[in-house]
Amino acid sequence: MKSSSFARCSLAGRGLVSRSALDQSLVDTTAYRLLKKCSSSLLFKLGLKEQLLLAQLVIYQVGVIPSQYYGVLGNRDMDSFRSLTILAILLILINSTLKSFDQFICNLIYINWRKNLTECLHRSYFRGQVYYTLNVLRKDIDNPDQRISQDVERFCKQLSSMASKLLTSPFTLAYYTYQCFSSTGWLGPVSIFGYFIIGTVVNKVLMGPIVSTLVQQEKLEGDFRFKHLQIRVNAESAAFYRAGQVEHMRTNLRLQNLLQTQRDLMSKELWLYIGINTFDYLGSILSYVVIAIPIFSGVYGNLGPAELSALVSKNAFVSIYLISCFSQLIDLSTTVSDVAGYTHRIGELQETMSELVQKQKDCEAEAEPSWDFDSLPGEQMVTVDTAFVLDRVSLYAPSSDQPLVKDLSIKITQGNSVLIVGNTGMGKTSLLRVLAGLWESTRGSIQRPSCFGPHGILFLPQRPFFTDGTLREQVIYPLKNIYPDSGSADDERILRFLEITGLSNLLTRTGGLDRKMDWNWYDVLSPGEMQRLTFARLFYLQPKYAVLDEATSALTEEVESELHRACKQLGMTLISVGHRTTLEKFHDWMLKLCGAGSWELTRLKKQ
Repeated sequence: MKSSSFARCSLAGRGLVSRSALDQSLVDTTAYRLLKKCSSSLLFKLGLKEQLLLAQLVIYQVGVIPSQYYGVLGNRDMDSFRSLTILAILLILINSTLKSFDQFICNLIYINWRKNLTECLHRSYFRGQVYYTLNVLRKDIDNPDQRISQDVERFCKQLSSMASKLLTSPFTLAYYTYQCFSSTGWLGPVSIFGYFIIGTVVNKVLMGPIVSTLVQQEKLEGDFRFKHLQIRVNAESAAFYRAGQVEHMRTNLRLQNLLQTQRDLMSKELWLYIGINTFDYLGSILSYVVIAIPIFSGVYGNLGPAELSALVSKNAFVSIYLISCFSQLIDLSTTVSDVAGYTHRIGELQETMSELVQKQKDCEAEAEPSWDFDSLPGEQMVTVDTAFVLDRVSLYAPSSDQPLVKDLSIKITQGNSVLIVGNTGMGKTSLLRVLAGLWESTRGSIQRPSCFGPHGILFLPQRPFFTDGTLREQVIYPLKNIYPDSGSADDERILRFLEITGLSNLLTRTGGLDRKMDWNWYDVLSPGEMQRLTFARLFYLQPKYAVLDEATSALTEEVESELHRACKQLGMTLISVGHRTTLEKFHDWMLKLCGAGSWELTRLKKQ
């Protein structure tokens, strides 16, 4: 993966994580630039930097107030005591307000970062067929949905929580180092810096094995969530099989693998926590050791008890706060290890999607702009449009050396419907995937038109797909819903196609075309109703070519004939996969896949 200045500056530059860990967890440059742009614009717009620096000045004033109390109480000065108490209360109120605004602004930064980074990933994810390739064909990127939804959320949340500390650390360290030097001489700052260096080295060693284990844990989290989603989507099928016991066993197995990885992660983090807590408590002792050295060496021998107490209190605050600044950076080790793990997963996804997008651009650039159209093999005729041209195309099943189709040459033209038949497993649906560009052919060339889309070529897959939303949105899918006025011509078309497909009763069940539905369409519609609704969608869009993959398998032959007859009346050219001989009368050619790569193309006689 590409190196990222973001990871190096924010993590390695502060000594919080080893370079080997960074090399495993560098965010993609695109994501880095986006986060940098978002953070800079929002931080300076809201004045976070100035607000944090002001908060540090107030904290210093609050911190030295106890030393002033020593002097006031030692001198029994009542008026000064009242004034100091009022000042202390005001400073505390200001400090509390600034700290609250600090958290509020960090939360706004988190929302802004998440919005921009997620939208950036979405642009690549939904570009062309990238989402299909990642979820179906690529097995090296696990759970892309989890990486976009959960990993990005946690990454931005944890990074925003670090923002204020990382932003103010250089200024606070410089200021309190100067104050510590003024009070204790060179020994104080040198001792504290040496203490921090030792703590950083120890934490770098302890953080090494955590990142890879965190990445594995997030993968298993996604697998466990997917298993529950699988049960949710297929609950009825599993219930028919009475599969509760076996699914219980398989789901628990995934849970056990996840929990075992979490235990391993906690064991590795235990030593990191021990190191962090040890250095936190040792820091409080170190502050007094640093102060004690100039006192016992006689530097302040001329001060009285009250003055010495005030000086000790002030110096203790300066030294303790300087140590606290370093301790806070050490305490970020756990957060940094989490951020490094999420960075690796998000960067890996972004880099893979960028490669897929670039590959699609290259394929589009190499596509032929025009074709020399001709008729189907065996017949000379002039055509005005062509859907697909396949030239000696060979297709193999994934992870198999057995050909499904071998040296297939065919031209599918407007007005010449093709029926694809063959036994199960002969490659009928696989051929449609090649036509749609979802799969690549092993050999040969395929020319596709530029009219892919709802009105050019529309595919109806074996498993109907329904989005969330209203009945209108199901019918016009994948077009965007513009909510036309009730009673318009568009409403009349939808109602007419629902009637043709026998779904007029859906209007009663849904309460109208535009009523928001919170149900799952797969739970309320039968398989036959789902196929009818996809045909209502097909009639509404009226593409030139309709590619039907057993789109009427759950319907009777009578209904199947009515729907195909309507397709022909609307002027569609059909490319169908089916087994029933009754489909032949609606097609002009039949492509039979015979197995072992062989095929036959015959002209169908009109009945």
